[in-house]
Amino acid sequence: MNAAVPSLPASMQAIVARQPGDASVLTLVERPVPRPGAGEVLLRVLGAGINRPDIMQRQGIAKPAPGITDVLGLEVCGEVVACGPGVAPTLLGQRRMALVPGGGYAPWCVAAVDHSFAVPERLTDAEAAALPEGLFTVWHNLFELGRLRMGETVLIHGAAGGIGTLAVQIAHAAGCTVVATAGNEARAGEIKALGADLGVCWRSTDFVQACLDFTEGRGVDVVLDIVGGDYVRRNLQAMAFGGRHVSLSFMQGSAVTVELLTLMQRQLSLHSSTMRPQTHAEKARMAQALTRHVLPLLASGRIAPRVHACLPLPQAAQAHALLESGQVFGKLVLVP
Repeated sequence: MNAAVPSLPASMQAIVARQPGDASVLTLVERPVPRPGAGEVLLRVLGAGINRPDIMQRQGIAKPAPGITDVLGLEVCGEVVACGPGVAPTLLGQRRMALVPGGGYAPWCVAAVDHSFAVPERLTDAEAAALPEGLFTVWHNLFELGRLRMGETVLIHGAAGGIGTLAVQIAHAAGCTVVATAGNEARAGEIKALGADLGVCWRSTDFVQACLDFTEGRGVDVVLDIVGGDYVRRNLQAMAFGGRHVSLSFMQGSAVTVELLTLMQRQLSLHSSTMRPQTHAEKARMAQALTRHVLPLLASGRIAPRVHACLPLPQAAQAHALLESGQVFGKLVLVP
């Protein structure tokens, strides 16, 4: 190692799902304190963001790759306390926010240095912890797969969530027109305050008709969808010629029916992705793009994460239940 690992306990208490199930299966267990390998840093975790993929892992729908810890948590903010081979020791003591393959729900976590960023001074630990998964997800899906460009119109579903609140702000900062959906009128108003041009309460308003009316019949260029199920068919009805549909999740089911003739005649395209299976090199490439295009917006305050609440690490089960209740605006963060 470039720098000696400081005196640390041999083990730590971390959160795992003892079996697939609801939030009650989350439990504190003893795990070895990890050590950084080549190109990695060891972080003293200051905050860990909670994400939908964590819930899917807890439910047994998604599983960590072979060799990855069973400790939950895909994003953290932490202080660098040790550097692995190939990492400059000048990083020691620096606050960094990182996308990690697992291990975030713990007091210490290992992160690849090229999947992490120095935390802008204006961000709190909790705000920084709420960012990495959203930054990578929004950048890759909206701007790489969805090819969203300045002047285009995007429909963002689930805009009150952690990904959604960030997607609204980044799309707005990129010079795009934003239509966003939420579950009630108050949330639709809050989303407009983040930069959405139109906030739609999906419970009381037909979002397809709202999109067509707002665009004078043209439709939206890109859809960012987390719902799946029948929403995909409806999303296609709201899209402009040459539109791009990007699926992030499938809260109403992964099986969908698509009319290929509609896709062909209107030259629509379907895209989807998850971040976990991306290669190390792909994530490093995305991190470089984020450093160039998005980190300056965070440093200047033009975009900022919305943290709904911070909870102590032992309350991970309560945090998961709160996220699943649909009452969260932005992100929840666990604090060791």
